[in-house]
Amino acid sequence: MIRALSRLAVRIPLLIWSFIVVFPLIWMFIGAFKTNAEIFASPWALPQKLNFHNFVSAWSDYSIGSAFANSLFVTLLGTLLCLAFSIPTAYALERLRFKGSEILLNTYLASMMIPSVLGWIPLFFLLLKFNMLDNLWALSLIYAVSHIPFTIFILISFMGNVPKELEEAAAIDGMTPYGILFKIVTPLVKSGIITASILNAISFWNEYFMALILLQEDSKNTLGVAMDLLKTNAQYESAWGVLFAGLCIAVIPVIIFYSIFQRHIVKGMTEGAIK
Repeated sequence: MIRALSRLAVRIPLLIWSFIVVFPLIWMFIGAFKTNAEIFASPWALPQKLNFHNFVSAWSDYSIGSAFANSLFVTLLGTLLCLAFSIPTAYALERLRFKGSEILLNTYLASMMIPSVLGWIPLFFLLLKFNMLDNLWALSLIYAVSHIPFTIFILISFMGNVPKELEEAAAIDGMTPYGILFKIVTPLVKSGIITASILNAISFWNEYFMALILLQEDSKNTLGVAMDLLKTNAQYESAWGVLFAGLCIAVIPVIIFYSIFQRHIVKGMTEGAIK
């Protein structure tokens, strides 16, 4: 009896919190299929019929389609660049003990405590000097560099548990250090790489402020900036159904992506904590 009550005491708050989180999403999906007249008549009622015009209008008339492609580009490129920079760095800091390695590692970890907003103005003038403003490639690079410390923090905990005997045996067989890293170590820390990649990709997809500051042309807007413009237009054009549809387009990929790789995230974080 006491055990059942204790379980109930834990589950009831979780159920309430789940309802608080899920209900706005359900309301958003319902609103995306309703006309403006239906929304104003009864915001909480179900649509009389499924109206896909809101999605078509958001995708084409309000440039959500191009913004979706831009966000997909910077997310994929930023994630790949971050891995390309972080995997060798994490391996060097973990395995190659050299003078100043501890200081360098602590510097990377300490940089995670610095608010990114402090670097926006210097970063803007730096990119302006090198003529790299309004450039999706540059934005992807900025995303990648900004998440290198976090990715290193994740990967080091995995690489530290790889048996050194495997690397020594590969070296005896004549494998180069790069071969050891990419053919021996990298496959063994796959869970950490997947975990860091997923968390970074979600962060890049949802990022707003750096895209707002560093991009200038409307054709290069990412989803965060495009949704902000759509929200402003919806206030004056009463395009609330289109706004809900745009939000669905922005949110659905994240929900699907996280649902597919949820087990990998939990597994990676658990293994990293244990190791």
